[in-house]
Amino acid sequence: MLRHASAWLGGLLLLTLSGTVSAGWAFNMSEGVTDISRSVFDLHMLIFWICVVIGVIVFSVMFWSMFMHRKSRGAVPATFHENISVEVLWTVIPLLILIGMAVPATKTLIEIYDAEESDVDIMITGYQWRWQYKYLGEDVSFLSNLTTPRDQINNQTDKGENYLLEVDEPMVVPVGKKIRFLITSADVIHSWWVPALAVKKDAIPGFVNEAWTRIEEPGIYRGQCTELCGRDHGFMPVVVDARTQEDYDAWLADKKAVAAAEAELRDKEWSLAELMERGERVYNTNCAACHQADGSGLPPAFPALKGSDMALNDIPGHINIVVNGKPGTSMASFDGQLSEVDIAAVVTYERNAWGNDTGDIVSPLDILNFKNGQ
Repeated sequence: MLRHASAWLGGLLLLTLSGTVSAGWAFNMSEGVTDISRSVFDLHMLIFWICVVIGVIVFSVMFWSMFMHRKSRGAVPATFHENISVEVLWTVIPLLILIGMAVPATKTLIEIYDAEESDVDIMITGYQWRWQYKYLGEDVSFLSNLTTPRDQINNQTDKGENYLLEVDEPMVVPVGKKIRFLITSADVIHSWWVPALAVKKDAIPGFVNEAWTRIEEPGIYRGQCTELCGRDHGFMPVVVDARTQEDYDAWLADKKAVAAAEAELRDKEWSLAELMERGERVYNTNCAACHQADGSGLPPAFPALKGSDMALNDIPGHINIVVNGKPGTSMASFDGQLSEVDIAAVVTYERNAWGNDTGDIVSPLDILNFKNGQ
């Protein structure tokens, strides 16, 4: 028995001392890529070492007392009931330690909450289960959706390098500029977190929280939603693409051109084939996780669209539930998430896919008229 225990202890010691093994273990938080993230890291390390020193002193005194005043040495317990000097010491010393912690912590918190005089303002809205980024004053808004293939999620293929941390539309920001984030939610509580930027803020319906960053180097920085927000909580990544000012300006100009072109599409005469092609993309990105790629749903929470009475008959009801959602259920409103073109395309797709074959065409103008109460 002793031999086996020795073997286990030896193996554990080898694993602990092995450079190869320990190199892959990262227990500490990262320093990040911003002034704020480094301030947070420095504060973390300062408090850590203060706690280490306290622990060493306390346990040293405790073990020394246990050893030097053990029964085998003939120690006799003291009979005093109080000692004013000791009580003053164990009150004053912790007070000084707390003040020593509070001063740098307050300085860092003041820095974290100073979101004034920003160069770029971005409204971040959490939806189940995606993020919407709206660049205030620039007329640019888009949704950021997970792009990890379902085959990887279902363990049918190998996981990719950025498994569950890849999106179709990352947030793009310029380096060297102060970026202010205004964070809220359209349904349940989410939390927008990018560790490299030291930004983590709850997205709460009806409230707007502030955060800010100034990234020093171009690069891709990834994060996640860190609030349990529903069945697909783990499929809600955050990707921030920091670019040079020149590249950012070019991206912003392209986005404005796309937004202008999208607005013109509302007046286009759409064919059934065009709406079906676009609608399939919209459905697979926004609807398939709940209603399934084949329209079979996951009853009773997520009803089937294949063969459903609504998809076969009730066009106004179909438009209404996509635009306004259904209170008390997981069916969220897509008004504000999807354009009139995308809503028209997905409704048309759902009415003609999986054998529904109604032949119905819902145009973007139909969606616009519905929203305007016509």
